[in-house]
Parts: sequence; structure tokens; C-alpha cells
Amino acid sequence: GILAQLLEVNFVPSNFDVHTSPAPPDAMQRLTKTMLVALVGAASANEVSPIGKVMQLISDLQTKVISEGGAAQKAYEEYSEWCEDRARELGHEIKTGSAEVESLQASIAQSTSSAAEQTAKIEDLAGDIATDEADLKAATEIRDKERADFSAEESELVETISMLDRATGILEREMAKGSASMLQVKNAQSVAAALAAMVQASMMSSADAHRLTALVQSGQTSDDADAEPGAPAAAVYESQSGNIVETLKDIMEKAETQLDEARKKETANLQNFEMLKQSISDEIKFANKDMGASKKTLAQASEAK
Repeated sequence: GILAQLLEVNFVPSNFDVHTSPAPPDAMQRLTKTMLVALVGAASANEVSPIGKVMQLISDLQTKVISEGGAAQKAYEEYSEWCEDRARELGHEIKTGSAEVESLQASIAQSTSSAAEQTAKIEDLAGDIATDEADLKAATEIRDKERADFSAEESELVETISMLDRATGILEREMAKGSASMLQVKNAQSVAAALAAMVQASMMSSADAHRLTALVQSGQTSDDADAEPGAPAAAVYESQSGNIVETLKDIMEKAETQLDEARKKETANLQNFEMLKQSISDEIKFANKDMGASKKTLAQASEAK
């Protein structure tokens, strides 16, 4: 365009030699610049010059680059700040995590130790419970036998005392009457003979007489063992009036004493059993309670691991 044409204009004379001729005067240079400016201004008045366009593009690009650069710088600064914050957070998390790892390791070690301890305790308690249950079973079996023996003994003694009481009553009534049937009883040479005479006189049954004879012989055998040497034989029956009555009353008294002792023994055995049963039951109860607590602790320790 115009600028190109101006640039092509040769303001230097044709005979000017760059090597021999002196430089153009300053006035010529100023004139040249003035003309260029005037021409450029004239051209700008009519249309936008390519240089103007280029300059405008460069200006716009510069503005865009500066704007994008500012945005990038801001983004960088924000990212840099985020990185610094994140680094601090990660450092804190690592520190906290390390502390938690140590704490968890200690907790696991403690839980493992506690689990082993509770397992051993549960085994011991199970053994104690089994022993207590076996002891209680054995004590119950002994108590059942004691009760059965006492019931049999009590029943026999009660029946014996009743029988002796009936026999004594019959003898006392018949002796008071002075009946002929008592003559044989009085003349009997032994208790067995006297009882046989009573059976014959229908004063008692043969079964009662047999049992009374056995009781008398058993009591006399016991008395003979304690008798002094030279004493008369206990089996010898002196036919003195009322002797058999006294003998039967003596046997009844011994039977009553034996019954009383048996009942006292039964009461003591029952009390002892109840105390033992309560003690063992309490031990089993507390052992089961401890075992339940140990199992719960063991479960918690296993979960903690």
C-alpha cells in the first residue's frame, strides 16, 4: 500500500555514493520523517493499515495473554496453596495413623493376652463345675440311701414299740385277772417259752412272738457281752411274777431310745446334706456366672483382634 510505496521512494540523489558522498543533511532526514508521518496519517484516515491491524492483534493478544496468564497464575497459586494444605493434612493423618497403628497393635496384644487368660479361666471353671456337680450327685446318692435306711429303721422300730406295748398291756391285764392262762407263762423257764405260752393262750400272734423272741435274744446277746464273768446266763428265765413284763418294757425302752437316736441322726444328716447342697449349689452358680462373664470377655477380645 501507501506505506510500501513510501518505503520504495528513494530520497537519496542518484549520484550519491555511500562511500564518497557525505551523509544527507539532518534537514533531509527530518523532512523524510515528517512526510512519512503525514502519509501514514493520511492513509489511516481513509483505512486501517496492515501495521495497525497487526499492532491491534498484538495488543489484543497481549491483553489475552496477560489475562490468561493472570488466571493461570491465580490457578497455580490456588493449587499450590491446596497442595500445601493437603501436605499438612496428609502429614497429620500419617502421624495420627501411626499413633493409631501403635495403639491398635497394643490393643491386639492385650486382647490376645486377655483371650488366652479367659480361655484358661473358662477351662478351670468348667473343671470346677464338673467336680461340684459330681460331688453334689454323690452327696445326693448318699443322702438318698441314708433316708431309705432311716425310713426302714424307723418303720421297724415304730412297729416293734407298738407290738411291745400291746404285749405288755395284754400281760398286765391277764396278770391282774389271775387267769389260768397266765400259769403257763409264769412257769416258763425262758422268755421264748413265755412268749410261746402267750401264743398258745391266743394273747398274741405267732409272728409277733417270733419277732419279740428275736428282739429279746438280740438284746440279751448285747447284754451278755457287757456282763461280768460268772454272771447267770441271760437266757435263763426265772419264773417270778412280772419278770416277763419288765423284760418287755426294758426292750421297749431300748427300742424307743434307738428310735429317738435314729431320728436325731436323720435330722443331723438332713441338715448336713442341705448345708452341703447349698454350698455346692452356690459354688456352681457363681462358677457359671464367672464363666458367662469370661465368655463375654473372650468374645469381646476376639472381636478386638
